Amino acid sequence: MLPSLIDPVNSGKLIIVSGPAGSGKTTVCDRMLAEIPEVERVVTSTTRKPRGGETDKVDYYFFDHETFEAKIAAGEFYEHAHVHSNLYGTLKSEVQDKLAAGTDLLLNIDVQGAAQMRETANNDPLLKGNVITVFIMPPSTDELEARLRGRGTDAEDEVQRRMQVAIDEMQQSEHYDHIILSGSKDEDFEALKAIYREAKA
Repeated sequence: MLPSLIDPVNSGKLIIVSGPAGSGKTTVCDRMLAEIPEVERVVTSTTRKPRGGETDKVDYYFFDHETFEAKIAAGEFYEHAHVHSNLYGTLKSEVQDKLAAGTDLLLNIDVQGAAQMRETANNDPLLKGNVITVFIMPPSTDELEARLRGRGTDAEDEVQRRMQVAIDEMQQSEHYDHIILSGSKDEDFEALKAIYREAKA
């Protein structure tokens, strides 16, 4: 797409949501997509294996490492990062045409990816002025640990590892446009919806 054809004023908004595991970010993002029909999810890419019920090109674009690395080399990603020994990334093709057509997008990514997107947006005529970053902040580290343990899916060493990652991620929250202090699921949803409505006003 030629820069001269881009109209940033009429472009869609890209809402980026981050937060540590257990913050509730996936729940609030899923509700936004279910209840705000004008917002579409950005399908991200990964090298991890599909889990039960996951579908290629719907839940993720599932690539092997070689294909993913080739796409990095070809400059096809806005951002990419190593997370838990796998590669994750956001394809430009998932974002550019939709934003240019005025579609609003929701992107749930980690703090590494969000930092790359912020940097890219400074020099990208389509993204500049149209990216809104939101960090879902757990009410406390004790509450976050309780949520992680409440899942009943992780061994003790994994809980501790996720807690350390979460603390590191929480320190990056100051770089986001908005911070939502997580409360109830309804409160988190209303806060994210208000941020979106404000961006569209």
